[in-house]
Amino acid sequence: MVRARSAYPGHVADGPPAHNERDLDHSTWPEAAPRPSPATDTVPSENSAGAPLPLGPRDTGPAVADVQSRLSALGIEVLPDPMGVFGPGTRAGLEAFQHRRGLRVDGVCGPQTWGALVEAGFNLGDRFLYHRQVMLRGDDVAELQRCLSALGFDTGRVDGIFGGRTALALAEFQRNVGLPADAILGADTLNELRRVMHRRTGTELVSSVRDRDRLRHPPKTLLGRRIAVGEEGGLDALASAVRRGLHRTGANAIPVLHPDGSLQASAANSANAEVFLALKLNPSSAGCSTAHYSGYRYESQGGKHLAELIQCRVPGVLGIPKADPVGMSVPVLRETRMPAVICELGPAALVVERTPLIAAALVEALTEWAVTPVE
Repeated sequence: MVRARSAYPGHVADGPPAHNERDLDHSTWPEAAPRPSPATDTVPSENSAGAPLPLGPRDTGPAVADVQSRLSALGIEVLPDPMGVFGPGTRAGLEAFQHRRGLRVDGVCGPQTWGALVEAGFNLGDRFLYHRQVMLRGDDVAELQRCLSALGFDTGRVDGIFGGRTALALAEFQRNVGLPADAILGADTLNELRRVMHRRTGTELVSSVRDRDRLRHPPKTLLGRRIAVGEEGGLDALASAVRRGLHRTGANAIPVLHPDGSLQASAANSANAEVFLALKLNPSSAGCSTAHYSGYRYESQGGKHLAELIQCRVPGVLGIPKADPVGMSVPVLRETRMPAVICELGPAALVVERTPLIAAALVEALTEWAVTPVE
């Protein structure tokens, strides 16, 4: 078995398990352009050139050239910067990419941006796709999820992460077209997928339909509902006040305290939370911003609804105008399996002064979210 060198140093990408030899026949496999091997769950500290991250203005060398090449391959210009020089053109290109991918826009190539650049380089058919402990990620996974969901095989949200639900949906598709149900996207499965999709006329995703159905028939109370409240540091008093308010409604409020968004998402998933509220302090600005998951032309309707309800309540207690929620694909939103929202507040002094009011407004928003159907 050939093992491919990963774009993440120190990681060796496993080859696919050889369950279906016909499906793994490389003679019918599409020709793949040279690309990095799969991105992983592990947040990288270096890029493929071995340079430490982040990369920013005034950095030079092969690592910068690698980032520039990836941006150019995605149709994003880095001019007038010469190759290998991180100047204003590269910064503008990274900002455009970050905006496109729903990341925090800072014009710097940190671990999340580097991971997204790697994932964006994969097209459906470039590599085998299958479920493994360190899950495969990439735009090819997202395209597979969209195709399966459009055909009525529920992969869950379209997030570009090949997890258990994607594997089950892929195996069910294989059974329906008469292929061995090994949950591996090989050449034969890809050919069948493309053949069936070619005859497909509708574009509605079954995952979106089921999301709406769940939101149209909500419970009439928070009693017994599992609500995760996350906080990465600086808002522990507010998070505690929100949890106390939720307990008074009969909800099961689950604390999720960690500075890393991926670990917050993992904890919420492990706790089987039904909704996740992530609190974030922004000490440099006065206001309340909310974000929900949006990526790969998919949007979390439950997350968006909660973000809108928070905007209807929290800005008023801060004495500021409400703002429109935004869709983002940062780890804490992308990797949670339930509707999730980031509520970013600042400045610190104002938040501390009005903590009881903010907490009450957040509990009211969660209460209305739980009992109000979404049309």
